[in-house]
Amino acid sequence: MLLLALALLPAQAPAQPAAEAGRVALLLTVEGGIGPGIAEYVIDGLDRAAAQGAALVVIRLDTPGGLDAATRRIVQAMLASPVPVAIWVAPRGARAASAGLFLLSAAQVAAMAPGTATGAATPVRLGGGGAGSDGQDAMAAKVVNDAAAYVRGLAEYHGRNPDWPEKAVREAASVPAEEALRLGVADLLAADLAPLLAGMDGRRVRLPAGPATLATQGLAVQRFDPDWRHRLLAFVSDPNIAFLLLMIGAYGLVLEAASPGIGLGGVAGGIALVLGLFAVNLLPVNTTGLLLMGLGLALLVAEAFIPAFGVLGIGGLAALALGGAIAFDFEAPGFQLSPWVLGLSVGLSGLLLLVTLRAAWRARGRPVVTGGQGMIGARGRVLSWAGGAGVVLVHGERWAATAPAALAPGQAVRVLSRRGLRLEVAAEPAGNGRTLS
Repeated sequence: MLLLALALLPAQAPAQPAAEAGRVALLLTVEGGIGPGIAEYVIDGLDRAAAQGAALVVIRLDTPGGLDAATRRIVQAMLASPVPVAIWVAPRGARAASAGLFLLSAAQVAAMAPGTATGAATPVRLGGGGAGSDGQDAMAAKVVNDAAAYVRGLAEYHGRNPDWPEKAVREAASVPAEEALRLGVADLLAADLAPLLAGMDGRRVRLPAGPATLATQGLAVQRFDPDWRHRLLAFVSDPNIAFLLLMIGAYGLVLEAASPGIGLGGVAGGIALVLGLFAVNLLPVNTTGLLLMGLGLALLVAEAFIPAFGVLGIGGLAALALGGAIAFDFEAPGFQLSPWVLGLSVGLSGLLLLVTLRAAWRARGRPVVTGGQGMIGARGRVLSWAGGAGVVLVHGERWAATAPAALAPGQAVRVLSRRGLRLEVAAEPAGNGRTLS
């Protein structure tokens, strides 16, 4: 616990004089899909900037898009931040597509590096499906109209051109950095941090407390990189990782139940399952898909204990594949479940099913070796005999026995049946070549 506390100390904001802190620009780097992990990272960065009295927050952005809920959380935090925020689409070749356009529109300063692009902000409906009915068309229209009004309001709030961002939502339009500057979507072009800070100096921006003038010339740049918690959130909120964690967790617990006492399956499976459920809580997962995945895993496990000749197993594989496709079908850029991950997981589950069926089929032809039926056919020898009953030694144990014919001590016998604690035996033919116990 002490070592963990010491490890977390560097993540806290260092104490520094207010005048020195006020001449700092905090630099955040956002790359990849906008999800819960990125949202936590950006919000923590804005809180830190406000706590240490930074003059500016610069978010270097390169994203294909992301989840709507995470994007709106970041936008709300940016609009409420007392520290001005600049979104800088960089380096060259980066993009602020889909959700990135909303972040660009919400910033006090929207900057882009040459060779970058923005746009393609048409929202997609979570959970898959497409048009084809009046209800679906109406739902799609609601989502598009809501996104268009949202991005238009953000652009108008900061005095930028609202028409083109709305076009990017309704028509999935995209433009390069130079065209974005000409259209009034971006405020300035900057290939590096120094010209970016110089270009913002003296610019009037709108903050929650009212209008303000930026004084960014000569600001010292301080990086704020994701810590282990942000990286963990980003890792588990990947749909591919979340799906694999659920699979590993379920099969780990099944392994522990099949081989109790080892501990590896239970520990690893429990940890993976908890992380997987945590990821499910972060992501807008379809509940029906999760129920189908659970049903599929239950059917696969049931196949190992119920002689269904593969019917339960095949149904389980179908439910598992369909459930995974439905549960994690977000259709959001950067948050797609890879068909390879889904296919390999279902394929490995199918291989496990074949191994289980083969083992069950081979076991059907083997003699029973445990329980009362395991005694049938066992061989032994007579210890003592009087009349029609006596004592025999079978499997190293003394048993009371009866026989249809008289037997002699030392004679080899075979068990015919068992009634409670008494065996019915018969003389073993001589010369069978077997060792008696």
